[in-house]
Amino acid sequence: MNDRYGSDVLAGDWRKAGRPVIPECEAVKDLVIEEVATGFCGAVVRIEKNIVTLEDYFGKLRLFPLGPGFLLDGKPVVLVAPKKAAPAGRGRTASGSFAVENAAARVALPSRIFVEGRHDAELVEKVWGADLRIEGVVVEYLEGVDDLDAIIREFKPGPGRKVGVLVDHLVKGSKESRIADAVAAGPYGKHVLVVGHPYVDVWQSVKPERLGIKEWPTIPRNIEWKKGICASFGWPHAEQADIARAWQRILGQVRTFADLEPALLGRVEELIDFVTSP
Repeated sequence: MNDRYGSDVLAGDWRKAGRPVIPECEAVKDLVIEEVATGFCGAVVRIEKNIVTLEDYFGKLRLFPLGPGFLLDGKPVVLVAPKKAAPAGRGRTASGSFAVENAAARVALPSRIFVEGRHDAELVEKVWGADLRIEGVVVEYLEGVDDLDAIIREFKPGPGRKVGVLVDHLVKGSKESRIADAVAAGPYGKHVLVVGHPYVDVWQSVKPERLGIKEWPTIPRNIEWKKGICASFGWPHAEQADIARAWQRILGQVRTFADLEPALLGRVEELIDFVTSP
């Protein structure tokens, strides 16, 4: 028979019975998190004596004690100090490739990658720069694609001298797609690969979560897209210098390939493979 009087109902931590368990979350650098009491949302920049410093999108810093009272992706977490890292193994680059320690950049290959847009080129350099230097691939800034056919003809691609081109907003029926088709059908098409991402601007290739939003705002067509984005964030946007500072804020949230959308990642990797293959 079961002894219904044999157990102590107060044994164990009865006060926690039935309560949901809030998971712990390590306060690793660049983690974007929200403090519940104040609504302050920012990225972790440092931890000192159980105090975490968060930096929001405007560069404002706030200090909070570690512990409960934080939201990660809208769900409660207990923020804790990161565990001490295990002995480092082989490092990786920002693109996820294995890092080659103390290696000098290779002599540049004859092949080239042209990237349309200064911001696009800066993003490619930040994430893939280390890999490209090891491979000896030079990335050149392409101001626009209108003169792409002339640039290709002047470069004269061939076997071992390939050209890869990354184009903004390469979608079916666009001007960019017609130019890309013409290059592919031209005399150097066999040694040229033109790819592109579907975004209005490369800013959109950064995952919105890195900026503390669920999705990029929709900007009406009668408003200049970058200025509209800045306005939606409450950032200055009257001058070109304001747009440049806004991009640096966005670029600063990109640490590795994991912060970018797959639609851009795949295209850049495709270009690198194309220009480095025998």
